[in-house]
Amino acid sequence: MASWHFDENSAETLPAAIDVSSDPPPSAHEAFGPAAENQVQEEMAPNSLDGTVDIHGNPVLKSKTGGWKACPFILGNECCERLAYYGIGINLVVYLQTKLHQGPAVAANNVTNWSGTCYIAPLIGGFFADAFLGRYWTIASFSTIYFIGMLLLTLSASLPSLRPKHATDNATSGELAVFYLALYLIALGTGGIKPCVSSFGADQFDDNDLKEKKRKTSFFNWFYFSINIGALIASSVLVWIQTNIGWGWGFGIPTVAMGLAIGTFFFGTPLYRHQKPGGSPLTRIIQVLYAAIRKWRVPVGKDHATLYELQDNESGIEGSRMLEHTPAFQFLDKAATLTTSDKVKGVQPSPWQLCSITQVEEVKIIIRLLPIWASSIVFATVYAQMSTLFVEQGTVMNVSMGPNFNIPAASLSIFDTLSVIVCVPLYDRILVPIVRRHTGNVRGFKQLHRMGIGLVISTLSMVAAAIVEIERLKSAKRHNLLGTNAQEVPLAVPISIFWQIPQYFLIGASEVFTFIGQLEFFYDQAPDAMRSLSSALSLTTVALGNYLSTVIVTIVTRVSTKNGKPGWIPNNLNRGHLDYFFWTLAVLSVLNIGFYLACANWYKYKKVNASTIAPDPATKTTAVVDSQQQ
Repeated sequence: MASWHFDENSAETLPAAIDVSSDPPPSAHEAFGPAAENQVQEEMAPNSLDGTVDIHGNPVLKSKTGGWKACPFILGNECCERLAYYGIGINLVVYLQTKLHQGPAVAANNVTNWSGTCYIAPLIGGFFADAFLGRYWTIASFSTIYFIGMLLLTLSASLPSLRPKHATDNATSGELAVFYLALYLIALGTGGIKPCVSSFGADQFDDNDLKEKKRKTSFFNWFYFSINIGALIASSVLVWIQTNIGWGWGFGIPTVAMGLAIGTFFFGTPLYRHQKPGGSPLTRIIQVLYAAIRKWRVPVGKDHATLYELQDNESGIEGSRMLEHTPAFQFLDKAATLTTSDKVKGVQPSPWQLCSITQVEEVKIIIRLLPIWASSIVFATVYAQMSTLFVEQGTVMNVSMGPNFNIPAASLSIFDTLSVIVCVPLYDRILVPIVRRHTGNVRGFKQLHRMGIGLVISTLSMVAAAIVEIERLKSAKRHNLLGTNAQEVPLAVPISIFWQIPQYFLIGASEVFTFIGQLEFFYDQAPDAMRSLSSALSLTTVALGNYLSTVIVTIVTRVSTKNGKPGWIPNNLNRGHLDYFFWTLAVLSVLNIGFYLACANWYKYKKVNASTIAPDPATKTTAVVDSQQQ
């Protein structure tokens, strides 16, 4: 049986007067060059080719919407929102200890619990965006929740009735209830914004337009750049305000920033392009699994033309292009295999009984993404050391900068931020054009190559940290600063904390390759109607990386302290071996690179039929497009 999927330019669909055997007329590009081709495309396709619409659901004009006309509002929104987020998160542990009078362990656990929730909650926001609301309304709705949480947090820090009145008082249950309600409203708001805003920005560029596709690659670079501008202001100006002026101002300014983020986002509304939500992605996945299991005895033909696909050259999923069949995971093809019971004339088969090729391919894509996703967790574990063991290492180094000024160890994370701010323009404006000339790829590096380079650089950061620690321990021994096993506070050694700059800078450089590459990869390779959920999935690696770091520290501590030994990470780091821990992460990173290379070699890039939303305006032909060819 033939597939119900056809090329609109086959002989059956062309007018009888046209001789399909004759040579086609020259394209505008062939006849008059690329400038004429671009003019032809603009005249023939005033609307976007990817099915995007305006806020009212009408087709959008490419000349008046999307692209870099719309993106400044999205980047401004992200910069202000990240300023608000980091304005709370960077110094939160200090607020818990000094104002709510929590112990160090309790305060640290509360911060990590909240931070983990902020990176798990995107699964909720991603689901609602793809299934029901769309990315625009998800951002708008959850931003409101975020802002309410920020207002409540500012009030809890400003009003005497909502915080302990005296320095010796513990917070009451009512005061803690208000504080945690505010904090977790912010986490919920983050969960709606974080998986959608990068995807919404990428939606402003038409995948079927080569010029716009090229600009989309730059968007992800500048998106991450804007995140770090917000983080830079938060980690410098806001931390100083919170420490020297007060927490009411310290939380109030991020609240204003969040208000600006919302205002900036809404101001750009007339310029935005919107992808329609495609219905519940989880339902579609379950339907494929159920239909495949239900037909587990049905043989799958060698020719995929026997599989079911819709006849009208549409995917059947709102906002999604038709996907080409791939031979992997053939068991799932059973869900799209036609049987006698499926052939009821004039009746559309139930997706619980028969799924289209596109729906089955959606599930295959998610399965292919999972190994790449898993290989990012170790990278996130390395990244997590900046806020934990890098800081602890810095506290036992020379932090003085002149006779009257000491550098807080946590402040060195600013060099990670500066690294990103420096490396993003260098990558986007210098490295990509050079690599593009050699590879012919519009992105310069393929996404998987880019992410792999970042994994190598992150491994070097652990090597740098280990070398610094070896020298620090040598100095401690040389200057007789080892102290005793029972000593709670280690003595600082006379090695400048600025020796940590290379490890922070390498982490920042690795982010430019891996984190930005991961953002683009999980957007580009996801099924069109699952992009928010896919972005949310990639964000969970940050939470899981933190959890893995905790597990490794726990195991290392338990094993290394046997038989009365001080262990690798004792209270007195001068008698420990923090370098062993960094070497452990370096080895783990090398093993992870091997796993990643195997996964990347196995991975097959998504292939879509670019004409399933609209045909190419210049050639009027359908084409199977590999997402990495252009």
